[in-house]
Amino acid sequence: MNAIKSTRIESIDILRGLVMVIMALDHVRDYFHYGAFFGNPTDLETTTPILFFTRFITHYCAPVFIFLAGTSAFLYGTKKTKSQLFKFLFTRGFWLIFLAFVINNLVWKFDLTYSLIFLQVIWAIGLCMVLLSFAVFLPIKALLTIGIVLVVGHNVLDPIVMTGTSFKSIVWYILHQQQFVAIGNTTVAFAYPIIPWFGLITLGYCFGTFYTKTFNSQIRKKWLLRLGLMAITLFFIMRGINVYGDLVPWTLQDTTTKTVLSFFKVTKYPPSLAYLLITMGPALLFLYGIETVKNKITDFLLVFGRVPLLYYFLHVFVIHILAIIGILIFGGNWKDMILTAEVFQNAKLINYGYSLVIVYLVWIAVIALLYIPCKKYMIYKANNKNKWWLSYL
Repeated sequence: MNAIKSTRIESIDILRGLVMVIMALDHVRDYFHYGAFFGNPTDLETTTPILFFTRFITHYCAPVFIFLAGTSAFLYGTKKTKSQLFKFLFTRGFWLIFLAFVINNLVWKFDLTYSLIFLQVIWAIGLCMVLLSFAVFLPIKALLTIGIVLVVGHNVLDPIVMTGTSFKSIVWYILHQQQFVAIGNTTVAFAYPIIPWFGLITLGYCFGTFYTKTFNSQIRKKWLLRLGLMAITLFFIMRGINVYGDLVPWTLQDTTTKTVLSFFKVTKYPPSLAYLLITMGPALLFLYGIETVKNKITDFLLVFGRVPLLYYFLHVFVIHILAIIGILIFGGNWKDMILTAEVFQNAKLINYGYSLVIVYLVWIAVIALLYIPCKKYMIYKANNKNKWWLSYL
């Protein structure tokens, strides 16, 4: 790590690195756990506490990733003019949208026909960046108000449900309703409706003001502690009242364990207020606690936190390849891992999968495999800041 020249804020990169390591666990589960292609790890009738919380812990990934994308945009803008920031966010946003359609769907599916197109987190970040490129011309107080209104108030829109493939419906799927739509021979999954995500990236942009050079670090830590505890407290109060804040209220179950799981079964698509409170609250507390910590673990996490885009595509590709190798070893048909629409329609992988123990072992192996290439790229990127194109990778 001594060879690296960087002015980046380590605590932010450490948090990003942590959630990216956790993200790999969710994606390994997607490809390796028994029934993962057709089951739901939060289905109270079929899940177990270990499986449920294996999924729940990975809820932290998307909101932290998108929130910190906003923070990074603000910090980038402190060294640029507003026009330069607009150009960067606008072009990088469309670049990410392109990657989401072309590269992301390819590494996830290995389907050259693109019979399934999933618009996931990369798509959401790209679209939010395009919108943010225009919003940055507004005052910080206005952006803060917009962010709070969208994050806190978007669940008011939950009762609005569209169907079909009309232009109006497609726009609504992009904005606030998760939906699978057949368009010709292709099925498009609008998985990340962007109203709450744009609210979150906007709040992340405002959050960047805490990390300017002139901001007192002790005051920042007080705010991190207050905001983190406030978010968690509001989650328990709001979830306890059980009237607003999530598409699906929790219910009393036939066992205490299942009731607890129901309480924590928050909606991700789109991310409910409850979901964002219980994920961002602990994330802010982590930033509070990690600010002055420096050890081998934080150095390890920094590697992944500083090369997020490379890591994202590389880890999905590696997991997918390992899943194909696993099928070959245990006698399945490797072509079933080319995830076309036909594979899902014919339930070809209905009996495929391994135990959670295998999932965790593969997860550890994936992180170990990715560490060296990510570290080499991190050093290269840090020592070649004059190469503008690196900011898009």
